[in-house]
Amino acid sequence: MAINLSNRARNASPSATLAMAAIAKQMKAQGIDVVDFGLGEPDFETPVHIKDAGITAIREGFTRYTAAGGIDELKQAIITKLKRDNGLSYSPAEVIVSCGSKHSLFNIAEALFESGDEVIVPAPYWVTYTEQIRLVDARPVIVQTREEDGFHLTRAALESAITPKTKAILLNSPCNPTGAMIQPDQLRAIAALAVERDLLVISDEAYESLTYDGHIHTSIASLDEEVRRRTMVVNTVSKAYAMTGWRIGYAAGPAEIIKAMNTIQGQVTSNPTSIAQKAAVAALLGPHDDLRAMVIEFEQRRRYLLGRLNAIPGIRCTNPEGAFYLFPNVSSFYGSVGDGHPVRNSAEMAAYLLQTAHVVSVPGSEFGSDAHLRLSYATSMESIRTGADRIEHALGALRG
Repeated sequence: MAINLSNRARNASPSATLAMAAIAKQMKAQGIDVVDFGLGEPDFETPVHIKDAGITAIREGFTRYTAAGGIDELKQAIITKLKRDNGLSYSPAEVIVSCGSKHSLFNIAEALFESGDEVIVPAPYWVTYTEQIRLVDARPVIVQTREEDGFHLTRAALESAITPKTKAILLNSPCNPTGAMIQPDQLRAIAALAVERDLLVISDEAYESLTYDGHIHTSIASLDEEVRRRTMVVNTVSKAYAMTGWRIGYAAGPAEIIKAMNTIQGQVTSNPTSIAQKAAVAALLGPHDDLRAMVIEFEQRRRYLLGRLNAIPGIRCTNPEGAFYLFPNVSSFYGSVGDGHPVRNSAEMAAYLLQTAHVVSVPGSEFGSDAHLRLSYATSMESIRTGADRIEHALGALRG
């Protein structure tokens, strides 16, 4: 029997970050000493009080179906969090809980976009954004930010990309992979642009709590009521609370859109895991000491690895303002050969580092910039030191 896959299945690309994580796992299983800078996942344990809430849910028998869009208790916790941290007011009808923020984003795409619609995506971008837009037959329109400007997004860059087919602007601040944050004056200008051109805004705020050097995240939806009414705020407990495997994300926005997302989710996954929802309540409403300690540790790692990379001749790397990634420019090494491996682009550079130095990175081409690699410093300082040594030695061995 011949199997004919759909066009969307044939055209979809697998997640590069998950692919590199699988390779690293396989190498470790083979006994290879691998330094993994690949996956965007905190290396900290989920805080004890959050684990305990999940255990309690199991022991109390909270193990059955819930409402498709999440339990009322968690929706109220999300409403409290958005008011407390972002100055945003929502009703339960304006909130949905999904199986991770990736799921929330795809629900939004399914609910809003049709064939021919255009969605503006600033680059560098998280690998999933463009793929999800294509999966619903819409078209991502890429707007490049400039490394020399710290990858900061501007209204002018977005405005030049708007056409009659533009339906939404997708924002991610702090940004995966660059760590850049949209500057306050530009955030206000972008908000005004969305209102002037009658565009929706999707604001992915997954890394909002992981900021450094005094930078403070501002949700674009908090700027004024008109902007709030056209913005979908997307967030997750995965990054801030080291809960990646619990798979809880959420979105807040216009009730009409949330209702459509709820209908779609009800036919695709139904509810997020009941146990994880109870744990997420504890995360959002409980103590945040573990989060503050994690940010301090991330900042120390960021400073160390940034200094090590920028000390390597041929590398330049911007100072990220948030998240837990560095995005070094390694293009000066393209055209080199090391240990029989040609290095002509970011994919070949990542392969070279993996094969010769046993260091896992992700090619920048997957994020919309072939000049770069993404390195996650969500790993121990010992691994970071070892990985930096290996990268320095491997790049030093390249020859033109």
